[in-house]
Amino acid sequence: MFELNVAIIPARGGSKRIPGKNIRKFSGKPIIAYSIKAAQECKVFDRIIVSTDCKRIAEVAKSAGAEVPFIRPSELSDDHTPTAPVLEHAIRWFESTGETVKYSCCIYPTAPFVRSEDLLKGYKLLTEKNISSVFSITEFEFTIFRGLKINDEGFVEMFWPEHELTRSQDLPRAYHDAGQFYWFDSAKFLRNKQLYAKDAKPVILPRYLVQDIDTPEDWEFAELMYEACRKKGLL
Repeated sequence: MFELNVAIIPARGGSKRIPGKNIRKFSGKPIIAYSIKAAQECKVFDRIIVSTDCKRIAEVAKSAGAEVPFIRPSELSDDHTPTAPVLEHAIRWFESTGETVKYSCCIYPTAPFVRSEDLLKGYKLLTEKNISSVFSITEFEFTIFRGLKINDEGFVEMFWPEHELTRSQDLPRAYHDAGQFYWFDSAKFLRNKQLYAKDAKPVILPRYLVQDIDTPEDWEFAELMYEACRKKGLL
């Protein structure tokens, strides 16, 4: 039986902080189009689909070259729905049509810095190492082991006071999720329902390619960074 490689782009409607976020114009084109384009350039996907509950998003996604084979159920489209059940729904949909998804890649719709070369790195890691998942990460700009908090009395204190005098170069490197893509073995994912599997491997991205876009100010800054990276040939 032929097994598919599928890119799944989860893009619900109803964004509150940035209305129409998933299809808002970013440096001249709908932001979701960047994720679709990166998936197309990989040449490893048999299907590139967008999982959405919104007809307008579906129209824009189709115009950018993706498929929208179903409309996502409302119970999987509220503010509190995590990514995993949305991906499971998409994979189960393929199963219901008699198709088997071997490898899946969740690509977020608001990831204009995602590059096909990084997606391919993830694919190679997943398939050559025979692991459960691969996802993009980047290093924290400042060591987290010198992080501060404000206690109940309003005073500042360290999370890890034992590292007050430790040199930065002697502290472990710390990373965070880059929020761009997650490759996974579909069968293993359906059993464990976890993107952060115990045997997950990373694709490490440079910090300039990782921009969290949650507010209008974030959006403006990300556009400036995108244009700067594009002019330097980094995108």
